[in-house]
Amino acid sequence: MIVVFTRRTRLLITGGILTLVILGTVILQSPEPTRTVDEVMASPAGYVNEEFAIRGEVKDGTIDNSTMTFILHGSDYEIVVDFLDASVSNGLGDNRTVYAKGVLKQIDSVYIFEADIIKTSCPSKYEE
Repeated sequence: MIVVFTRRTRLLITGGILTLVILGTVILQSPEPTRTVDEVMASPAGYVNEEFAIRGEVKDGTIDNSTMTFILHGSDYEIVVDFLDASVSNGLGDNRTVYAKGVLKQIDSVYIFEADIIKTSCPSKYEE
């Protein structure tokens, strides 16, 4: 017995399969949520050598362009961010909210976040 599908049936089946493939791709590749400085530094050992995104505020006066580091702080904790090899968006400055993606390293009992990407928030979003 040979089953013959009409053109309309074949198009509906093909469209359904493509929809499932696209939805599967979107669901499986959803980005990992951004972590806060406080969340990471409350138990940093669980994040060592892991790639993730972190957000916090640049501590006033800590940007050091000679060592390419700054301190990112949350409410209770802070972390040194190394941006030597990072792609940095315009506007990196004191007290700016920053999104950084990279890897957390532990060097001589000090945790350093080695950033690959640093993005700053637009100050106009927060101005009244």
